[in-house]
Formats: sequence, C-alpha cells, structure tokens
Amino acid sequence: MSVSLHRVGGFREMSRFDHTPPAIPAEMRSQLRLGLFGQMTATRGGALVALPKVRKTRALLAIMALAGGRPVLRERIAALLWSRREREQARASLRQCVHELQEFLTQNGQPRLRTGRQHLLLDMERVWVDAVALGSATAAQGALLDIQSGLFLEDLAGLDEAFDHWIATEERRLRAAAIALAGLVLDRQTTPETITAAARRLVELAPANEIGWARLIQAHLDCGERAAADEAFARCSIALQEATGRGPGAEILALMRASPATPHAIVQPSRPVDRRAPGLWLGVTRLRGANPGEGSAVGDELAGQISTNLAAFRWLNLIPASGLENDPDGTSGLDFLLDGALARRGGDLRLTLRLLDLRAGGEMVWSRRFDRTVADDGFRLDDLACEIAAQVEPELLQHEARRVARLPVSDASPRELMLRAIPAIYRLVEPDYGEAGQLLGRAAVLAPNDAAIFGWWASWHLFLVGQSFAADPQSARNRAGELAERAVALDPGCARALSIAAHVRSFLLHKEIDETISLHERALALNPSLPFAWAVSCLSLAYAGRHQEAVVHGERARKLSPFDPHSFFFDGALIVPLFAMGEFERVVTLGRRALAINPWMIGPKKGLLASLGHLGRREEATELLAKMRAQAPGLTLEQAMRQSPLSRAEDRRLYAEGLRLAGLD
Repeated sequence: MSVSLHRVGGFREMSRFDHTPPAIPAEMRSQLRLGLFGQMTATRGGALVALPKVRKTRALLAIMALAGGRPVLRERIAALLWSRREREQARASLRQCVHELQEFLTQNGQPRLRTGRQHLLLDMERVWVDAVALGSATAAQGALLDIQSGLFLEDLAGLDEAFDHWIATEERRLRAAAIALAGLVLDRQTTPETITAAARRLVELAPANEIGWARLIQAHLDCGERAAADEAFARCSIALQEATGRGPGAEILALMRASPATPHAIVQPSRPVDRRAPGLWLGVTRLRGANPGEGSAVGDELAGQISTNLAAFRWLNLIPASGLENDPDGTSGLDFLLDGALARRGGDLRLTLRLLDLRAGGEMVWSRRFDRTVADDGFRLDDLACEIAAQVEPELLQHEARRVARLPVSDASPRELMLRAIPAIYRLVEPDYGEAGQLLGRAAVLAPNDAAIFGWWASWHLFLVGQSFAADPQSARNRAGELAERAVALDPGCARALSIAAHVRSFLLHKEIDETISLHERALALNPSLPFAWAVSCLSLAYAGRHQEAVVHGERARKLSPFDPHSFFFDGALIVPLFAMGEFERVVTLGRRALAINPWMIGPKKGLLASLGHLGRREEATELLAKMRAQAPGLTLEQAMRQSPLSRAEDRRLYAEGLRLAGLD
C-alpha cells in the first residue's frame, strides 16, 4: 500500500490514499487549522478543506487570523486590499468578501465573523493558525519551527501593493520570532548532537548569527569532527561577509586557533563557486579607469549596482568584484566575465563594457559603449546600471541558446532544453514552435521544481493562443494559467515568472485588472532591469484604460534595451495605448517596425489594421488583412472583440470601428 505523509500545522496527516488514517484527538476534530506559510491551507479533523476561491477573501481570512481574536478596523482592511479604489467602492468589495468568508466559516462549523459598523472580529476559540502559534511559542515548542515550509502567504502575493507591504512586514516579524525561538531551543541543548542540530537550524534562519555558528563549530570540535568544523567555519565566513561585509569575530577565530588540530594560522576563505546551482555563473570586475587613478569611486559603485541588477535575473549566479578579489586567479569556476573601463572628461562619462565567454578562452561575445553627461538633471548612476543589466541578460540568453543548439538533445540538461526552446518562442514559426513546446514539456518533467522552465512553458502556451496555433484555445488558456501560477509558487521572487503570470491573467484569462497590475508592480520592484516586465505591464495598464502610464512603461522597455532582439514585442505593446489615444499614424510606424523584425506576430497586426481603418487607408488594410487571414483563417470581427482584453467601453468601440473600417467583418 502506498503511503504519503506530509506535515500539516504541527501534526502529521496521511493522504487520502492511505486507508488507516491516524487518530485525531477529540479536541482537534472541530478545530479549523490554518497554514499561512507557503500556499495557504486549511484542515479540519486532519482533512484538507477547500479555501474560498476568491484570493481577496482568503487574504481577508489571513488578516483576521493574524489579528489573533482582536477586532480589525474595516477601513484598515479596505486600505490593504483595495488601496487604489475609492472608499465606497472598496467598502462594497469588502462586504462581498465578508459574505463569502461567512459562508466558508459556517460550512466548516466555525462561529461567523462578528461584524460591526467599524470593526470585524474572528472568534479564535476553535481556530489554530501556524503563524500565530509560532509568534507566541516558548522554548518547549521548538517543533513549531518546522512549519516554515515556504514564504509567508506566497500564493497571495500581488493582490495589492499595500497588502504586499503588509505581507513583507508580517514576514519580517515572524522571521524574527522564529530566530528568537531557535535561539531559545539552542540554549536548552546539552549534548553535541542536539547542539549541532539546533545550531544548524538557527544559522539557517539567521546566517549572520555568530552565536549559532560558534556553538556549531564548538560542537563539531567537541566530537573530534575537524573537517566538519572547518566546513562550518568556511560557510560562516561567507555568510558573514555577504550579510555584514566582515568576517568572523574574535570568539569564532579563537575557537579555530585553540584547536590542537589546527596546522596553520586561520586564513579567511574566498567565496567558492557552487557548481551545483543551476544557471550561469557570471563575474563582474571592478571598472578600471582609462587613465591611472581615474574613476575608481564611481567605477566601484557602478560595478556594484550592475551586479545587483544582474542578480535579479534568477537564472544567473553573480559573483561581484569583491568576491572575485578573494579568488587567486580571479575567474575560477566562472562561465562569463563582464569587465570594462570608465573614463571621465569634465562632466562627461564614458563607459566601455565587454562580455567574455571564459569557457571559450575569453571569447568576446558582446561589447557596448555608454556615454552620459553627469551634469544632466536626469542622470542617475543606478539608471545606467539598470540599462546595462537589461542589455547584458538577453545577450547571455541568446549566446547560451546558440551554444546548446549545437549539443545533442539527448545529452541536454533541463535548463539546456529550456534554452533551446526560447528562440523558437520568439520566432513564432511552425514546426519549430511545436518542437519548442515539446522541449519545455520534457524539461518540466526532468525538473519539476524549476520556476524558470515553467514560466517559459507558460509563455509558450500564451503565444500558442495569441498566434492562433492552438487546436483548443480554451484548454491552452487554462494550461497557460496553471503553468504561470506554478512558476510563481515555485519562486515568488522571480520577476519574469510574476510578469508572465500577470500577462496570462490579463491577456488570456481577462481576470480582474487591478489585481493583475499589482502583480506587475511587484515584478518591476523585484527586477526593474527586465524589459519584458515593462512591456507586459504596459499592456495591462492599457487594458485598464490607463493609457498615459502605459506609454511610459512601454517606452521604458525600449529605452532599457534599444537593441534587444525581441524589441518587436515592445513596439507591439506600445501600439495598444497609442491606438486608444488616437495616435493612429504613430501606431502605423510602430507596427511596420515591429513586423519588419518579426512578420509573424499577429498582435501588432491587429492594432495596425484598426489604425489603417481609421486613417482610411483601405488598400493597405486589405493587403494586411489578407496576410492575417492566411495565418488565422477563422479571424472575424466578433472573434477579435471576444479575444480583446480591453476593458473600457470607449476603447472597445474605437477598436471595433477601426477593424470594421479596415474590412474585417
């Protein structure tokens, strides 16, 4: 008999495939147990129960549960979940969520929310919440540390900017509580074995906690485990350097020196490159001055900011200049190196960068010069770093795609299968497109926990619908949504995954646009150097009717990476708000430019066709429409309007009229 065990809020629960479930204590059978770490869950009597389907209703439940039986102001909740709405509209939405939550509580044998004109209160007598339990745990309840199996409320991220801030604040509070609890648990341990386990738990939660490292190293030394102590010291040195910019303190150094097994003076280790981590390893050197003594301070600051921006691309592993300096040959274990020179002439700054493939003997795969006037009011060093990161990342993506294309598919790793598929996603030509989907499907099977792979597979399904390739469009839409949500669940901090999920929600699924825009805002906060995130947020803002903001986002995508091989997508995004603003001539210019780079994109053709209709250029419209129908034989005005995510009635009327004038019926 197959048995599956998983932890639910502090006790173990057998899955529904086991025929002999464990006995549940009588007092827990009517108790509702809420798990807020990782994906939000609810159990009753040891069995999972379905949470409310609406995410904001689940968020309301989380807010009330974290209040621990204290009343919460309605205004406070409305401000967290509907911060961009008018007061009355927000309160109306809150009333609907309260109604849905009341139904959920009643169905699960719980007292209904106590509701007043100003406050709401959740009766906690029969409700157990993992985060509340962790926040009030004593040293004797160290097992509660096991409940942290994921990020706090990771499936509710992106609902609203204010709610995201609340999540981050609560997560910091709970992490501090967990660290304090881990410290208390460590203090109670008396044997080297239990000290080792407790100290490891503490430094996992707080890598810069020197007390935890000291207890761990001492426990290894007490057991005669010199190699383990050395390894712990090396990890401690790296963790402290990354967190505080300094090495271990006097207590830890004294421990290592006092051990008779120490054959030589302690030398602080350089940071090792962990080849087990997926992705490329990229080093960023200090930017040298073109002349002796030139540009050192600015160069160091800029190199650090470039490293920070590149690190936001989750498939890259970054070694900044400070890490390279501890490496004897400066490039050990790296795949690529980004170096450059900085020159200043008065108020002018010139930066020359080059990207080297160290696996190919230092082959230069990209170089670019950036000229800036420092005296300009709009000049900011972090903006320049943002642009550099935005231009380096697609070059790495292309270069790696070309490299893995030369390898046998049978020998490819999951990430290499993904990289082989990406160029075909942007070419949008069959049969290559279908083969790309197969590669991504195979990669997902081999690496079921890789967020990057699932994000790109969601993108593949997205274009499958947008390009009219899908035999069953509705099934493809649903699959795109599932894959995008899976990517976000696997890595809530991945900006590309969040952007793809948001784009799927707005473009394919036509879900609530305000929630979608909040997801875009979170993605841009995580990685402002991702042009794709700016482009798809441009589209969502346009769908919501916020056209001026949309244009700013669309133009930002192109400014970040003006030579991007996928710039046709940026132009296609800009077409939507510009069309709604009546800028038909500009739409024609952008549409022609986008199609010159990629003639197979259907999206820009629709905006171009509608603009030609409004401009009365029927001959050009007829020629374009013939090409579109060759790609999508079933294209009709009704179908185009059904697929359109535009939400404002006036924008939809303008679009429908343009298509009709262009000859689409």
